Amino acid sequence: MRFIETWIPATLVSTRDLAPGIREFLILPDRFDGAAYPVGSHVNVSVTIDGQPETRSYSLVGEASSRGLKIAVRRAEDSRGGSRYMWSLQPGARLDITTPASLLAVDWARQNYCLIAGGIGITPILGAAQALARRGADVVLHYAVSSRNDAAYLDDLASLLGDRLVVHASNEGRRLDLDALFASLAPGTLVLFCGPMRMLDAARHAWIGAGHPLPDLRYETFDSSGTLPTETFRVRLKGSNVELEIPRERSMLDVLNANGHDVMYDCKRGECGLCAIDVVEVDGEIDHRDVFFSDHQKESNQKICACVSRARGTITIDTLLRADAI
Repeated sequence: MRFIETWIPATLVSTRDLAPGIREFLILPDRFDGAAYPVGSHVNVSVTIDGQPETRSYSLVGEASSRGLKIAVRRAEDSRGGSRYMWSLQPGARLDITTPASLLAVDWARQNYCLIAGGIGITPILGAAQALARRGADVVLHYAVSSRNDAAYLDDLASLLGDRLVVHASNEGRRLDLDALFASLAPGTLVLFCGPMRMLDAARHAWIGAGHPLPDLRYETFDSSGTLPTETFRVRLKGSNVELEIPRERSMLDVLNANGHDVMYDCKRGECGLCAIDVVEVDGEIDHRDVFFSDHQKESNQKICACVSRARGTITIDTLLRADAI
């Protein structure tokens, strides 16, 4: 039960391959007015996976345009099926999407900005770079990729930022050193980050280690990235004989709600904590993919964010004892 989620019909206008395994989609909502949306906005897209309706969230690329809304999707063979569905679409396909929404707060009054993108994490960062450059802000973008051939929007960013774009390509031996970068930043610098979960964990540790206030590190997340491979696992409900299988292409939240075990939710991105559920027992390992819980809370395995986190093996949960979940 999401509090506010407005769905609108739309048409896929065109697609464009940006790099190996990365495709851009231009989507035109019905009765589209080209209104501006906040930096870091995303839309949810209704997809079909193995005949079942599912929802996937994608960051909007760049600032608003009268041509429609742009997203970029990385083809991930180990994903839960969303990217395969999106890549199967042809121009003219009809879609249902939500209106743009942003959970990324940007303070436009700062003196210095540092943008960091890891791989496909460039999608929300591009719009931030455009907005800051248009304002004449002091901004530098650090873009971490395997190689320059894998870097989507590289030419656009080079034209926009010039030498304020720093590419960290692993195949060139230029890996991003977050400890060194954060140690070099002036106090009060606002960092906007988007990248995979392991990179985000490293960024948070490096940020704290450099003595910067944690609220000055702001980020977007990938809802499918974790430390363990995405695989099927099982969930037992405490005090009952109910045991559910969570397929690799579906979330625990979706399976629980589909089977009548109502779990409240809002963001479905592991950020708000509303869907946090008590964990009673773990026979295996939990892969915490949220950014809501602290490292200590994740280590305790007492709760799990049902929207994005997964497991290996079987976990026993209690969906009723949730008064202190948020």
